[in-house]
Amino acid sequence: MGVRLMTVNPVVPYSITPHRSVPAQIQPPEYVGKKAPTPYSGSNVATPETIEKMRESGRIAHLAILEGAKHIAPGVTTDAIDAVIHEFICDNGGYPSTLGYRGFPKSCCTSVNEVICHGIPDLRPLEDGDLVKIDVTVFKNGVHGDNCMTFGCGTLDQASADLMTRTQEAMNRGIKAVKPGRQLNVIGRVIEAYAHRFGYGVVRDYTGHGINTSFHSGLIILHYDAPALTTVIEEGMTFTIEPMLTLGDYRSNVWDDDWTVVTNDLSRCAQFEQTIVVRRDGAEILTAP
Repeated sequence: MGVRLMTVNPVVPYSITPHRSVPAQIQPPEYVGKKAPTPYSGSNVATPETIEKMRESGRIAHLAILEGAKHIAPGVTTDAIDAVIHEFICDNGGYPSTLGYRGFPKSCCTSVNEVICHGIPDLRPLEDGDLVKIDVTVFKNGVHGDNCMTFGCGTLDQASADLMTRTQEAMNRGIKAVKPGRQLNVIGRVIEAYAHRFGYGVVRDYTGHGINTSFHSGLIILHYDAPALTTVIEEGMTFTIEPMLTLGDYRSNVWDDDWTVVTNDLSRCAQFEQTIVVRRDGAEILTAP
């Protein structure tokens, strides 16, 4: 039996409110006000000092998601959730990394239902049964911490609830596969094998990434089996694992805003993400309370 595709009430663009201000004493990333960040040319292995700083940025990012998620309810706009997250990050001395990244206008990404990722918080009221992804990255003390979680708004149908639970499990299995000496392709192989047990699509065009002093360091983490990805995992590497699984076709298109990514068949998508550091015996999650 195939899974039911959620195609009712497709998400459409709504109005976007003006940029929120950040207190002057909070240091922004170097890319704010520029068309693009300066390309990263450093090591994929972070220093112990950088890792400790990332732990603080990651903790704030994780707690910001949980704070925003408290407000998920029918009738609440994703813009209102963005306001809560923005205030929480600033109150904790951080800068919301997405704000001003390549012109992105908000302090988090809120991707609803068939929106895979990079949804811009706007004035669309959430509806009962929506599947809501909140992606938050925080910049503090010169480093970033990045994570994403998926939540249900009101009462979810069973297919969406299962997708959400299994996507988190897929991420956890990918994290458990991380060991020094293995190739990066082991992560995607484990995630895709698990997802295919349930007939889910695995998004290919959007990936995990290296992260440290740079939001995206150039290291690529694929969530599907890619034998050519032979980069060897090293102790001290820091990167995200963030599978996006769909109830239907994994292929996508981008709205005219140049950000919002949606599935071609409007099937729903769930995503979970953590920032991790590679330790001698496996991965340690840095985006944790």
